Amino acid sequence: MGLLSSGLTDIGLKRSKNQDSIYVNNEQGLYIVADGMGGHAGGETASALAVQEIPKYIVGSKNETPQEITQNSIRSANNVIKQVGTDNPELKGMGTTVVQFLFKSRFLYVGNLGDSRAYLVNKSKVYQLSRDHSLIQEKINLNLYTREQAAADPNKNVLIRTCGLEDDVEVDVYTYKVHRNDIFFLCSDGLHGKVCDSDILHIINKNIPDPSTASEEMVQKAVTTLVAQANANGGNDNISVIMVLAQ
Repeated sequence: MGLLSSGLTDIGLKRSKNQDSIYVNNEQGLYIVADGMGGHAGGETASALAVQEIPKYIVGSKNETPQEITQNSIRSANNVIKQVGTDNPELKGMGTTVVQFLFKSRFLYVGNLGDSRAYLVNKSKVYQLSRDHSLIQEKINLNLYTREQAAADPNKNVLIRTCGLEDDVEVDVYTYKVHRNDIFFLCSDGLHGKVCDSDILHIINKNIPDPSTASEEMVQKAVTTLVAQANANGGNDNISVIMVLAQ
C-alpha cells in the first residue's frame, strides 16, 4: 500500500508561540498531531516530547499487536511527559493532546487522547474517526447538547483526558480497513474549531478532485489551503494538519 502525505503546523494569528507538534513518516506509516498545553514553555515541550517518544517506542516494540503498539506508545509518551514535568517545576502541569495514525498492511490504527481529531474522507463525505475527550463531548454523549449548541459553549475546550498529566491514561484505539483512494487527516482544534466539515470537504475535493490520480503536490496544496482557511476564519489558535492518501 502506497501512501501520499503532507503535514503543516502554523502558529495562527493570535498566539505568541506554536505549542503544536507534528510527525510525518511514510516509511513507518506513522503520523502524529500533538497540541500542547501549559504555561511558559510547557505546552511546546509536552507536544515535542510526544512526537519524539511515540516513534521511539514503536521502533523498539516487539511481540505487540498494532493495537497494543498504538496504545502503549501513547502511554509511554504520557509517562515521559509526566516525569519531565515532575523533575522541572517550571514545566509542572504540562500536557498535550495526541492523535495518531499507524498504517499496517491494509489497516489503519488510530490512537487518541484529547480533542485533536482523526478524519476520513470517502465518497464525498467526511467521517470523524476519533472521539473528543472533552467536557462538551460528554454533554453531547448524554444528549444534553447538539453539536451546533456545543459550538457556543464557553467550556468547549475543557479536556477530561490528556497526555502527561496523570500517572496512567486510557487511550482510545480505533481500527479501520483501508481502501484505495481513502483520504485521512489529523488535525488540532485550531483547524476543526474554525473550519466546518462542509468547508473541509469542499477544500479537499477542490484540490484532490480524483484521488486515483492525486500527486504529493495536490495533497500538500489541500493541507496548506485548510490551514489558510483556518487563519482566514480568525486563526485564534495554533493550526496543525496532516493528510494521508492511500494508493
